[in-house]
Amino acid sequence: MHIPDGFLDAPTSLGTGVLAVGAVGLALRQARKELGETGPVLAGLVACFVFAVQMVNFPVGAGTSGHLLGGALAATLVGPWTGVLVMTTVLLVQGLVFADGGLTALGANVTDMGIVGVLVGYLVVRGVLAVLPRRPGSVVPAAAVGGLLSVPAAALAFTAMYAVGGTAPIPLGRLAAAMLGWHAIIGVGEAVITAAVVAAVVASRPDLVHAARHLVPDLELVDAEGRRTVVRADAPVARRSTRLTPRFAGGLLAASLVVGGGLSLLASSHPDGLEYVGETLGFGSTATDSAAASSPLAGYSLRWLGDGTWGSVVAGILGVLLTLLVGVLLSSMAGRRREGLEGSQTSAGAEGCTEETLVGSEQSERR
Repeated sequence: MHIPDGFLDAPTSLGTGVLAVGAVGLALRQARKELGETGPVLAGLVACFVFAVQMVNFPVGAGTSGHLLGGALAATLVGPWTGVLVMTTVLLVQGLVFADGGLTALGANVTDMGIVGVLVGYLVVRGVLAVLPRRPGSVVPAAAVGGLLSVPAAALAFTAMYAVGGTAPIPLGRLAAAMLGWHAIIGVGEAVITAAVVAAVVASRPDLVHAARHLVPDLELVDAEGRRTVVRADAPVARRSTRLTPRFAGGLLAASLVVGGGLSLLASSHPDGLEYVGETLGFGSTATDSAAASSPLAGYSLRWLGDGTWGSVVAGILGVLLTLLVGVLLSSMAGRRREGLEGSQTSAGAEGCTEETLVGSEQSERR
């Protein structure tokens, strides 16, 4: 659903750009609370994974295709504010390096997929979790529903932007019906992919899933004398055990490289939902080439190697690595003050944890 240059007029593009800058600035402040002990690396890995999976368009029918948006997935894994940074990273790399989405429309794309897609997806996830059993596995169906609804929500957000500043006279009712209809179907694919990824992470490291951290069971420790100590999962000492191991990080990066540099070759060549709607309703011709169209990696193919398989493979791998780097750097900006804040809270947190631990120990001994 990448909006190209030319679909929206200059005032609308400027307005969404201002909105996007403000939202990203707010996300940089709020994401400090979400980064936790994993730091910016997990955010960068999620960004490069979303980038890779977005390269794989799946057929929808009637000559159109869809691809993962990733907003609900990112929000579920790393939190809504960090999720905004993740999606912004992906869209920056796609727009500036691969000419996927217009440069003047970059603010519109961040607003549409990086803000609406993330926040709607996360709100749905939390809403579904409120009625499901309190266990980490409940995050999987919740994330699926969040992914399912986030895509048509983003489609309606584009419709609203087009209603304000579309460059072609298209009946709003027809545009809304077409966007919502096709993207509701694409949302099914989004739900399946999101659920599969979240299920894999929850099965191996539920403590790394932002939406599941408050559902992780409390820890029960037994000392040499057989005394049991209960440590709440949300206590500071429990949070400190949440570390991104080299094995997990390497596995996620390897999966991203395989998808971006290999499975992307199987992507459908049909236009995605927005392109198809534009062609069907007659405003597709208003799209203009991006200023990044001369990039060596434009179109997800390294021009120096031609338009063949190797050009696509190398472009996908370079895109994954570049997205990882940008994602880590952007998330690091959010975490700069985190160390100072944590340092000032360490003593208070340790005292609270000690008190909780003693209470848990006393209750265990009484039982």
